[in-house]
Amino acid sequence: MATLPHPAPLSGESYSAVELSPAGDRVIMLDQRELPERELYYQLRTVDEVADAISAMVVRGAPAIGISAAYGMVLAAAEPGADRASLERAGERLTRTRPTAVNLSWAVQRMLARARGLDRAALRDVLVQEALTIHRQDVESCRTMGAFGADHVPDGATILTHCNAGALATGGYGTALGVIRAARDAGKRVKVLADETRPYLQGARLTAWELHKSGIEVTVICDNMAAYWFGRSAIDLTVVGADRIARNGDVANKIGTYGVACLSRLHERPFYVAAPWSTFDLDCPSGAAIPIEQRDPREITELARATRRAEAASGEGTAAAATNACRHRFVPEGVPVHNPAFDVTPAAYVTALFTERGVVSPVGPDPIVALSTVEERPS
Repeated sequence: MATLPHPAPLSGESYSAVELSPAGDRVIMLDQRELPERELYYQLRTVDEVADAISAMVVRGAPAIGISAAYGMVLAAAEPGADRASLERAGERLTRTRPTAVNLSWAVQRMLARARGLDRAALRDVLVQEALTIHRQDVESCRTMGAFGADHVPDGATILTHCNAGALATGGYGTALGVIRAARDAGKRVKVLADETRPYLQGARLTAWELHKSGIEVTVICDNMAAYWFGRSAIDLTVVGADRIARNGDVANKIGTYGVACLSRLHERPFYVAAPWSTFDLDCPSGAAIPIEQRDPREITELARATRRAEAASGEGTAAAATNACRHRFVPEGVPVHNPAFDVTPAAYVTALFTERGVVSPVGPDPIVALSTVEERPS
């Protein structure tokens, strides 16, 4: 198993989705496509390499790709002749990679705002500190919302979660998994059912990996088994993360989340969402206005067994390009498929939103707007 090539990762874990090298000249990124079989870290040196890695889902999870974008902006600021125009171009390149997760554009805009008025001599150093601050604040936010959420987890609970919302999807600790970790750390006995989460299997590959490493009891179930367990009264609550939360409280999360919310409502079980404030989009009035990313149909039509070239194993080179794949097709040629990456759960189906600013319950526009006036804590 590989070791994270960073002496003091901000994630607070033995692994990390993304870090900035101590010298600030490389973005260190864990290839989450390789888990759980091995930990493979890339050292990326350009904005294009970071953008390609985000697009190819080397890194994923709304907070984590926001942090990755912030670090990508650091690399842009270090390029010869970097100026406001080149930073804006870099920001546009990064923002285009994954349209649903609002954390991405939020981080880019925050970095551009911090760069305003700076001369070239100060630009890189200032943006390094801003990006590190974004990362630290995300970890602290996860721990705070985890503590809020843990108060809603009964002792002995069996918790369902969908997709991956742990340290791998954030700066560290996790959103939904942060709630689970905080409940465990408070002395509560918890068990987790992890949906496999098709078509990319983040639940089976990543959530199960993280929880197992943390010593939390976890069992993987297929996505179409959730109703079976709800019907047997085996699930006490559901907690998931989010990629964008609209002003009215509608939640965009990994495809399949809406179905889990419907089951929770039918069986009268709480359905919780844990997300940092950077995931809220007050300019988006409802879920109907959230852009839904449509991914490559081959993620559904073909089963790919990826192999990494030798230069990838060394940690150098372009993460997105360093993949060869032996593909096995199991959908007939000529048969179309749909591959939306996300769906939207109506606010009425969400029992509570856990954020670092507080708990929103009942969920609706008024309490969300009220939270927007809460001042950020210093990092």
